[in-house]
Amino acid sequence: MTTTAAAVWGRAEQQDFRARVRGCLLGGAVGDAFGAGVAALSLDGIRAAHGPEGLMEPAPAYGRRGAVTAATQMTLFTVDGLIRAQVRRDTGAWHPPTDVHRAHLRWAATQRDWGPDERRTDNGWLAREEWLYVRRDPARACLTGLGDEILGTLDKPKNPDAADSGALVRSAPFGLLVGWEPQLVCQLAVECAAQTHGGPAAHLAAGALAVVVHGLPRGEAVDGSVQRALAQLSLRPGHEPVTDALQRALGAVRQGMPNALRVTDLGADEDRAEGQLAAAVYCALVGEDIRHGLRLAVNHDGPSAVTGAVTGALLGALHGETALPPAWLAELEGRATILELADDFAMEMTQGAALHSPAESHPGWLARYPRG
Repeated sequence: MTTTAAAVWGRAEQQDFRARVRGCLLGGAVGDAFGAGVAALSLDGIRAAHGPEGLMEPAPAYGRRGAVTAATQMTLFTVDGLIRAQVRRDTGAWHPPTDVHRAHLRWAATQRDWGPDERRTDNGWLAREEWLYVRRDPARACLTGLGDEILGTLDKPKNPDAADSGALVRSAPFGLLVGWEPQLVCQLAVECAAQTHGGPAAHLAAGALAVVVHGLPRGEAVDGSVQRALAQLSLRPGHEPVTDALQRALGAVRQGMPNALRVTDLGADEDRAEGQLAAAVYCALVGEDIRHGLRLAVNHDGPSAVTGAVTGALLGALHGETALPPAWLAELEGRATILELADDFAMEMTQGAALHSPAESHPGWLARYPRG
């Protein structure tokens, strides 16, 4: 095959993009694991257990430090679905929501099965990773929405009253489709969120997160990306809870020193998608570095793993993998898998034409990401 992406992606651009993809996926996982250690505690409980400043370094969850929740599991399968959508485009079948839905069904199988089912020809490599076959507090709407193979749509969404953050926390990877226009990134994230979360604020928050992430590898600041997300949301019915939450996050930046009360007031204390998004955006805006931003994100009364995961994904996409705390990365569950998937995604987006085409495809790549 002679076609490559060299004319579009220079070497330095490819390396920078890969660092942002790694940063987004690893950052989300690090924030998820960091928050998981205190997810069941109130702020008073966190301070009683870890000192007056709250949680400052990772604490054990699920029996070890660095363990991730279902948020990271589902995020990885989102990435798997996006890669497969690109691969399957060669066949003339182009419907990314279906590919992402199939990927999430493979995640749902990990929540039921003891381990990889070798009889499944569509597993690819990710669904054969045995460490993913543990249940780590998935959102109920994710389990019920993926309890059958019916595709939820915006016209007929699954769980029409679901307003929690279960779809939000898996949606950062849509923003890494940097070759897409923001409105298409938003639309895809919203459609895929509706496969489990039919509440308008829940799926619109997912779309907003995707648009915010989308600007960061392209060199935008967080506040500029938030403004772009607000513009995208304003066109959609039912946007007001999400746009109001994001506007409050932007306003909170000018209200003094960051603290737990400000994070809580933005909605971190409740598992609602718009409040978790607003709190994470605020922590990304005011964090002096990733460590500081994540400490702000997890020290509150609410679902700390959610706020940590979304904040980590934003800051990782903004700064790249090398800005992540090395000691926190060293203990991260599944780090090798996350890195491998991140590099595959970056390679597919920048050099996909060298891996597959309608005329010829590399068999090794198709074994990893079957078109089935």
